[in-house]
Amino acid sequence: MSLRDVRYQRGGSEPSTGFDCSGFVRYVFRHTAGSDLPRNSASQYLAGTEIDPSDMKTGDLVFFHVHGKRISHVGIYLGNGQFIHSPSTGKHVSISRLNEAYWARRFAGAKRPNVLS
Repeated sequence: MSLRDVRYQRGGSEPSTGFDCSGFVRYVFRHTAGSDLPRNSASQYLAGTEIDPSDMKTGDLVFFHVHGKRISHVGIYLGNGQFIHSPSTGKHVSISRLNEAYWARRFAGAKRPNVLS
């Protein structure tokens, strides 16, 4: 939560320079679980165990099809239908709801990183 106001930066992976979505997720897991996740959202999607959305727990990763049909966005599930992510240019790390129309239409699934299994 201390990273909530860090700005979006394409390719960013540190609080001092900003984060893109996968850089944010990778940074959080490296500093909280000591685990290195892959660098981009599509690779992060391939790492971990698929879970039913009704079984999601805090720390699970949520994935989205923002650009076409490929996995192109990732966030960290917080519980109660909320996730934290670094959304896009001009924005900052923030909390969104999975049931917001924009995210609900683009939801691609949830994965539990191996470090949490």
